Amino acid sequence: MLVLEDGSEIVQATKGDARVTRIGRFLRAASLDELPQLFNVLSGEMSLVGPRPHAVAHDEYYSARIENYAARQQVKPGITGWAQVHGARGQTADLADMQRRIELDAWYVAHESLRLDLAILARTPLEVLRRRNAV
Repeated sequence: MLVLEDGSEIVQATKGDARVTRIGRFLRAASLDELPQLFNVLSGEMSLVGPRPHAVAHDEYYSARIENYAARQQVKPGITGWAQVHGARGQTADLADMQRRIELDAWYVAHESLRLDLAILARTPLEVLRRRNAV
């Protein structure tokens, strides 16, 4: 992306967003832009599977509007997760979109297991190939 926002208001990328470069559009659609997060996994800051991390501004905004939002922070954030393999990825255009994602994240936290993580890891490449909701 051409702009890096850092403040109290973060604007999510949208379909056709002018801030996304031509190369960035390909990388995002193929989810290749996530590969650098492997360094965060190797350093122990992230997991392969878990709720996708949000910007701090989004954490503050949505935690005041969505019940049980904080449940997602009981585990390490991940590169992929239960919400992502259920199509809840990309832009959250309205509060209902984020609510659905949080419900899926909370379900994952309540049912976290190695078996579930392996199932999510197996389903992730299929979801990436579908490019459902990829921005």
